[in-house]
Amino acid sequence: MLLTPVEVLPATEVGPVHFIAAGGSGMSGIARLYAELGIRTTGSDQSDSTALRSLERVGVRVYVGHDASQVADDVRTVVISSAVRETNVELAEARRRGLRVWHRSTALAALMIGKDGISIAGTHGKTTTTAMTAVMLGEAGADPSYVIGGPLSTTGVSSAVGQGEAFVVEADESDASFLQYPTKIAVITNVEADHLVNWGTPEAYADGFHAFATGPTVETVVINVDDHGSRSLAERLVAEGRRVVTYGEAADADVRFHDVLPTPTGAEATITYGDDSGPLRLRVPGNHNLANASAAYAVGRSLGLGHEACVDALGRFDGTLRRFQLITDTAGIRVYDDYAHHPTEIRAALSAARRATEAGNEATGLRGRLIACFQPHLYSRTLDFADEFGEVLKLADVAVINDIDGAREDPVPGVTGELVVEAAERHGVREIHYVKEKYDLPDALNELARPGDLVITLGCGDVTIVGPLLAKLLQERA
Repeated sequence: MLLTPVEVLPATEVGPVHFIAAGGSGMSGIARLYAELGIRTTGSDQSDSTALRSLERVGVRVYVGHDASQVADDVRTVVISSAVRETNVELAEARRRGLRVWHRSTALAALMIGKDGISIAGTHGKTTTTAMTAVMLGEAGADPSYVIGGPLSTTGVSSAVGQGEAFVVEADESDASFLQYPTKIAVITNVEADHLVNWGTPEAYADGFHAFATGPTVETVVINVDDHGSRSLAERLVAEGRRVVTYGEAADADVRFHDVLPTPTGAEATITYGDDSGPLRLRVPGNHNLANASAAYAVGRSLGLGHEACVDALGRFDGTLRRFQLITDTAGIRVYDDYAHHPTEIRAALSAARRATEAGNEATGLRGRLIACFQPHLYSRTLDFADEFGEVLKLADVAVINDIDGAREDPVPGVTGELVVEAAERHGVREIHYVKEKYDLPDALNELARPGDLVITLGCGDVTIVGPLLAKLLQERA
């Protein structure tokens, strides 16, 4: 279902506020900001989590489980995500009482009123690019507000209220949320068909990005020209007379990174914009992260920051949780966790992991392998992309495939992780293991891994539990 933008009031005028599914990655950061602004904030979720506990520490009254009584008598606004169904008892109570019910994107837009909105969208790379932009602006002294789809690795939080003019947000296209935000600078990392259960066709999906880039408040569009979909959109926007700043490795990019040099724990390149050129050194690996950093750099320059301020600040970015996050380096085995769940994202993560594996082999003299542990996410996505998942897993030496994390979807007969296994076999993946139960994955990976190997868990579901459990097994080995 696609959302239609609605009228927004300033956040200070809508409280007290209750968040349903407050522990979600998109919800917890917004709830935190309402509490930090002094607005009485409550929240509930079906299960306990570190996100709920983190909200509790900043003054949010949190509940585990759903009950109509948790929507207090003085609540004026209830905030939901797209995953909350109308049958939810708290939402039903809000409807019964005629309370204001906002989608989380509306609640976030209310926080952005009066700020310079920087909305970062794209099929892939949104979280890291948003995080890089927020960290860069903070390190450069701009003190931005921000809401990111994942916590920063250095602070463990995904949002903050700053005193500066910039408000940086991760803009979700899956349900057209990105059309709600008062955006001044629109960033588009790529446009590759996804979420067609909502959008219907690739053409409609691409048109959604055009609507985002041409919103009534947008002054500048920062856009990747290495990706076919976003390059086509950039050409369309230029023809329409829009102000566009392009970035990428392409020779015609306004902000161009080139002369790439992988390192065991990061990446280096030269970044050039007009007459300014110099080294960009990142603590996170992969060409995709150099591209993400180039987008952030373009935002910084559009806001008036200098070249040195931007590259120095980007060099201090340490990543976000679940984006090529190092879990452990124990017994000669490195274990990473990554949120990648679309074939293009998996390709980027495995390409970076392959370079890190080769750099590690060169440094140690071992012949380590790349072991990819993939948990498909959503039955619809698995059905749409099973063949592509199987093909991209060829980048690994060993593929360990889990069953599907269905999340918000009901099971579909015949759609299981075995579809990915069959596709991987067709595409000639060298070694394949199907481990149906996720709690069996740590033991399976421990048995497979040997010194010099790099193990990476992939998926946006609960496969994230596997790395820490594997780390404990490796510690016993060590």
